[in-house]
Amino acid sequence: MARLLSLDVVRGFTVASMILVNNGYGQSFEPLRHAKWNGLSLSDLVFPFFLFIMGVSMFLSLSGRGFDFTPAKFAKILKRTILLLLFGIAINWFDMAIEGSPFAFGELRFWAVLQRIAVCYLLASVMALTIKHRYILSSAIGLLVIYTLVIVFGHGYADSKEYNVLYQVDAWLFGEAHLYHKSAVDPEGLLGTISALANVLFGFYCGMKLKANDKPNSSSEKSLVEKINSLFTVGALLAFGGFIVNFALPYNKRIWSPSFALITSGFCALLLALVMSAVDRDQRRGALVTFFQAFGVNALIIYIASELMAILFGHFGISDLIYGGCSLIFLSVNPDSIFLTKCTSLAYALCFVLLNFAIAYPLFKKRIYIKL
Repeated sequence: MARLLSLDVVRGFTVASMILVNNGYGQSFEPLRHAKWNGLSLSDLVFPFFLFIMGVSMFLSLSGRGFDFTPAKFAKILKRTILLLLFGIAINWFDMAIEGSPFAFGELRFWAVLQRIAVCYLLASVMALTIKHRYILSSAIGLLVIYTLVIVFGHGYADSKEYNVLYQVDAWLFGEAHLYHKSAVDPEGLLGTISALANVLFGFYCGMKLKANDKPNSSSEKSLVEKINSLFTVGALLAFGGFIVNFALPYNKRIWSPSFALITSGFCALLLALVMSAVDRDQRRGALVTFFQAFGVNALIIYIASELMAILFGHFGISDLIYGGCSLIFLSVNPDSIFLTKCTSLAYALCFVLLNFAIAYPLFKKRIYIKL
C-alpha cells in the first residue's frame, strides 16, 4: 500500500494542535482550554486523535513486515516503549531541575502524555501480533465495557480524590507525590489507559479497512474512493456511538470516559477521510499541506522539543518577551479588553507553533526522519 500523504498531514495537524493548546499564555479562548471535568472542547480532541492515528500507522507499518510475533519484533517494540517512557519522565524531571530541584525525585511526576503513548503503543503492538485481527474491533469495545464497569462501580466520575478509584489506584501504586495535583485524578493515569487503548485499536481497525480496499484489479481512483467511504462509515458509527453513550456516561477527558474514546475516534476517522479526499486524490502539496506534513513526519521528536522549549522559555523569561510583543499589537488598543487579551494569548501560542515549525521544516526538507 502506497504511503498516504493524508496520514502525515493529520498527524502533523494533531501535533501542531497539541503544541498550540498546551502553550496558551494567560487567558485563552474557551475552545483552546481543556474541559475542567465533564464536557468536550476542541483542545480535548488532539491527544486522542494522536492515539488514533498511531493505531492506523501501526497497522500499515506492521503489515509490511508481517504480524508474526518474534523476539526481534518484541525487542524493538519494548525498546521504543522504554524510550518513550524515559523521555516522558525526563521532561518532567527537567521541569523540576531547571527550577532548582534536580534531586527532588520524591516529587517527580511519573505520568504524562508520552508515558500514556508508550503504554498504549506497547499494549496495542502486542495485541496486533498475538490476536487475530478480526477480534480487534470487539477487543476495543470490550475494553470500553470493562472500563465502564470500573468507573461506574469505582465512582470514576466523582470529582474527589477520596472516592475516585482512578486516583486511589494511582496513589496506591505510585504514591500521591508522583501524580498530577491540579485535578481529582491524574489525566494520564494508569486505569484511564484502558479506554485510551481503545482509541489506538479503533485506529488499527481503520488501518485494516484501508488495506482491505487496496484491491489489485481496482483503479487507484476507485480504491481511494472506497477507502474514503469506508472511513466515513466507521467514523460516523463511532461518533454516533459516543454521542449515545454520552447520555449515560458524559464526555470527560480527564478520566477518558468511554463516550470520549468513541466520539474522538469517530471524529478522527472522519477528519482523516476528509483530508484523504482533499489531499490524496490529487496529491495536492500546497503550503498548508507542507506545513502540517513537516510536523507529521517527525511528530514525537517535535512534540518533545516543544515541551523542552516551553520549559526553557518560561524559566528564562523568553515567554514574557514574546507575550509582551504580542501585547503591543493587541492590547495597545484597549488594555482592559478580555477579547483582546485572549487574542494576545492565541497570538503567543501561534508564535510558539511557528518556532517549532522552524525546527520541523529543515528536518522535513532534508528528509531527516527521527523515529523513537
